Amino acid sequence: MVDSSSPGGASGTAPWWVGAIGYEIYIRSFADSTGDGIGDLSGIEAHLDHIAWLGARIAWITPFMPSPGFDHGYDVSNYRDIDPAHGTLADFGRVVERAHELGLKVLVDLVPNHTSSAHPWFVDSSSGPDSAHRDWYHWADPAPGGGPPNNWVSHFGGPAWTLDEASGQYYCHLFLPEQPDLNWSNPAVLDAFDDILRFWCEAGADGFRIDVAHSLLKHPDLLDNPVVRTPEPDAGPTAIFESFRHAHDLDQDDNVEIFRRWRRVTEPYGAMLVGEVNVPTPQRSARYTSPGALDTVFYLRPAW
Repeated sequence: MVDSSSPGGASGTAPWWVGAIGYEIYIRSFADSTGDGIGDLSGIEAHLDHIAWLGARIAWITPFMPSPGFDHGYDVSNYRDIDPAHGTLADFGRVVERAHELGLKVLVDLVPNHTSSAHPWFVDSSSGPDSAHRDWYHWADPAPGGGPPNNWVSHFGGPAWTLDEASGQYYCHLFLPEQPDLNWSNPAVLDAFDDILRFWCEAGADGFRIDVAHSLLKHPDLLDNPVVRTPEPDAGPTAIFESFRHAHDLDQDDNVEIFRRWRRVTEPYGAMLVGEVNVPTPQRSARYTSPGALDTVFYLRPAW
């Protein structure tokens, strides 16, 4: 643990990440140490010297937590372990140790917007309306005339809602049906991720790359998104998604408060927080790096 008042270390010094070059490691294809055709943590450990030689100072490792693999590991079924295809927690410890020997910092890719449908939280949530984890996800009754509760669509095509036949309610997923969205208005979800952040910091992580950081909160009334254009009949999922103004399912104002809470959790460790923030304007993006929130963001749109 770093005892400091800022991610830079000693109070008043620049954060360690300022000016640092990051290297993304796509774990499945980077280096396979076992010959099974799947990249793993031991393979990363064996090649960290190459990354350091390139001049990088940050190694961002794409998701390696247990996952059914519907979305390349971005459907997590356990936030506190390693997928056996990629190794063990001991292997992660060795990656961190070797990285630090080489002057590298290690970022863990954290996926907080949604879990896998195989996660125990969702398995319990989908067991019935009275389940302990029901409110950990977004469940809603059908629209008055039947069908999904509103007009939200998935990034990957089709409605952002799937019907649970047993309960007659729909659950929300901005990505695949196998990736149900967590309900970040539920304090229990906030508490759970406080513990997850501490777990990986204690395991040696130097920070987190936060997947779709702008998506966590949804409008509590589940209002329809405004339609900005009519997509062509043969439009693909991206064109259909962009035919709406995502006023109610993305980039809610209080998203930033979640990351201020994360900062309070991670600051004693000197950990870096970088968000994937895909919002319409630089001004909206800048909110996420306001005092006490994220250190920096991946801004995915041209700044003009």
